Amino acid sequence: MARLLVLDLDGTLVDSSRDIAAAVNATLARLRPGGAAIPLERILGFVGEGARLLIERSLAHAGLVLSVDEVLAVYLECYRERLLDTTRLYPGMAEALERLGHTGPALAVLTNKPGDMSRTILEGLGVASRFARVLGAGDVPARKPDPAGLVALLDALGIPAAEAWMVGDSATDVHTARACAVRAAGVAWGFHPDGLRAAGPDRILEHPRELLALALC
Repeated sequence: MARLLVLDLDGTLVDSSRDIAAAVNATLARLRPGGAAIPLERILGFVGEGARLLIERSLAHAGLVLSVDEVLAVYLECYRERLLDTTRLYPGMAEALERLGHTGPALAVLTNKPGDMSRTILEGLGVASRFARVLGAGDVPARKPDPAGLVALLDALGIPAAEAWMVGDSATDVHTARACAVRAAGVAWGFHPDGLRAAGPDRILEHPRELLALALC
């Protein structure tokens, strides 16, 4: 039986798409008042590899040549103001997490979102206590697909790679798992379904309740 399920946050545990998009467009509105907003679907294509790349891609899309570091600081400020405006657990996720809490495997979160923001979101949604660890940008030396965060979780919880699953919505999560011989499960409800399937995870989950089956593998 699996002893650890490591879950991605955005697009896996929570649908944060509208808050992320709103923060990106609020940032751009400060820099170019009156400019056209970037559509939600386009912004989702920029998500998954950390806030810096999100801003780099958004600036390129908008045709703006600006300091990424300066714009990133504005984005983080804008995003902190709306972390929980519309962000919610995916339907069925709360129930799955509650049931997993009785089956035995430890639960953890590994995300490229800043760790403090991630913990704030999980606390605000009332599920932070379900997770033994929540690691994000700033908590580990490198972002996914670098396996540093996943290795840190395995070491901290004393669980071998063969007894863990990495669960996410993108190829980045699959590559992270592969980099340290952890099994990879993809979620069909996330932000990057096409890229996820192309990466070839060991399993595709169609609904959060299917997380329960991973605990038996």
